[in-house]
Amino acid sequence: MILNDFVVLTTTGLYCSYGKFYLDPKEMVRDAVISHAHGDHAVSGNQNVYCTKPTSLFMLHRYKKFAAGEFHLIDFNESFTLNDVKITFLSAGHMLGSAMVLMEYKGVSYLYTGDYKLQPDPTCEPIVFPMADVLITETTFADPEVLHPDPEQEIRKLSTTTGNIMLGAYALGKSQRLIRMINDFCPEKRILVHHNIIPFVRIYEQEGFSLGNYEVYDRKVMKNNQENLIYLVPPLVFRSYIRAVNVIRVFASGWKNLQRSNGMELLISDHVDWNDIIYTIDQIKPSEVWTIHGNGSQLQDYYVNNLIVKLLN
Repeated sequence: MILNDFVVLTTTGLYCSYGKFYLDPKEMVRDAVISHAHGDHAVSGNQNVYCTKPTSLFMLHRYKKFAAGEFHLIDFNESFTLNDVKITFLSAGHMLGSAMVLMEYKGVSYLYTGDYKLQPDPTCEPIVFPMADVLITETTFADPEVLHPDPEQEIRKLSTTTGNIMLGAYALGKSQRLIRMINDFCPEKRILVHHNIIPFVRIYEQEGFSLGNYEVYDRKVMKNNQENLIYLVPPLVFRSYIRAVNVIRVFASGWKNLQRSNGMELLISDHVDWNDIIYTIDQIKPSEVWTIHGNGSQLQDYYVNNLIVKLLN
């Protein structure tokens, strides 16, 4: 029997009282099961952190000695138990080390997706679809009108200009994917990477993921070359150089509002869109879908006569 309170959303985060742990807590807790290393899912200071090795490396870089009291490193497809709840990590395809969390308790399985994507991405492990009784899915883009374009076609837009580009992207996950995509599909471009992004790039390479050619940003190089340079910067730097001259401003994101006032639109997302969520539900075949991290009301309407959809947020 599915337990309606198997996980509940609290101010601290998504809590499983049966296992006495939190999934991606927003505040420090005793036992935290972390799906991936983005800051809105992985805070510092938890006593026990259960995560993949890459997630721990990213957290250690960002938070240093405050990253966790103790890391418990879990491989994909490896199971462990917290207070009678069996937990297995499965690749989520969102970024390097990102995991979906399969929880089994009294014969019922609950799958928490964290953030996930279906698009091919050579800079992280591909998503794996298990079957589960309950799918607890992110709904960042759960809107029938949101359909992500083909990422290869999007990245090739950068080759439509020879002018230098200031490319804004999140420092972890998106930046590494972009470096590899530019090398694969825009090989004429020379990539200069902001120093705040470089440590994350090094961890990717340390973990065996080749990103291709890039250089650490050098102001002289940017000043003396007026063609085919891409300066990859994190969001804060991108916003601070709002009046940057002699560059085309581009920000890579699935959010259309972040494309305004830029010189080029680059809709590349690391989240599932509407069709991807529907496909995921078809693959996992849950009896119920619980939604989090976004608005699941349109999914609820879509499945009104066919599937129980419960909004946790």
